Amino acid sequence: MSQVSFQSKKLLLWGTGLIGSSLAICLRDRSMVDDVWAVETPDGAAHRALALGWIQRVVSWEEGLAWADWIYLATPVHAIAEKIASLADQLRDDQWMMDAGSTKQAICAALHRHPRRAQFVAAHPMWGTEHAGPEAARADAFSGRSCVICEVESVHPNLIALIKQLYTALGMPLVWMDAAAHDMHAAYVSHISHITSFALANTVLEKEREESAIFELAGGGFESTVRLAKSNPAMWLPIFQQNREHVLDVLNEHITQLRRFKSCLEKENYDYLLELMQQANRIRRILPEKTIPPQR
Repeated sequence: MSQVSFQSKKLLLWGTGLIGSSLAICLRDRSMVDDVWAVETPDGAAHRALALGWIQRVVSWEEGLAWADWIYLATPVHAIAEKIASLADQLRDDQWMMDAGSTKQAICAALHRHPRRAQFVAAHPMWGTEHAGPEAARADAFSGRSCVICEVESVHPNLIALIKQLYTALGMPLVWMDAAAHDMHAAYVSHISHITSFALANTVLEKEREESAIFELAGGGFESTVRLAKSNPAMWLPIFQQNREHVLDVLNEHITQLRRFKSCLEKENYDYLLELMQQANRIRRILPEKTIPPQR
């Protein structure tokens, strides 16, 4: 394996939604790939990506695996975890795979001790929007956002060198992390945000029966907070399932914080309410005032 030279010119996509299609656009714009083919998924996204010009062909797994230098897995995380071992079984010595899943432990566990483990890169590009499908793909995706690479010690060193080249071209700093730590931190900074947004949208829809009032009165604060509630449930349900323990942990803390705010109002304890808000302002030191691109 030490002499293997991995290539990136022929890309096979499994998943041509926002992330997969955006990757195809960004890599082709930078001449990092020559051709992009895709395997169809049940939602018909590959043929839509073909019509939009993001990919060149829609093929079967058999045809795609025989042709590709590398395979990018950008479907919901449960599908990746279920299929990745069988895909690894079919890899040639010079082929490799990378995923884009928002959870990592189940996917990495599926390849634990697999003889082709060194040919797989567990990656999570920390970018996304509330929009889905190839129609939402963007040529300015990824730049300036971090990409987490998990279990780097399990990956062939020649492949790591190629990954650094690819993500440098995309303008993405790399963060190295083990799978368990990734899933914990993702729950804290990403997954809880989506649950909160879904819950807030349901709260407003339940209490505010006049949809016109929501449309007419919603300010920027509400729009930015509830934006993530427009995200694709078919993608987020498997994420919450696979990261259940970490999501429950942070959700319990979030509920505790909400109860503190509620108690302050019930007891008219406005001094403590002010203190809670001032504590929250400490986030400014970590996230200074700037325009922050949407995060997946």
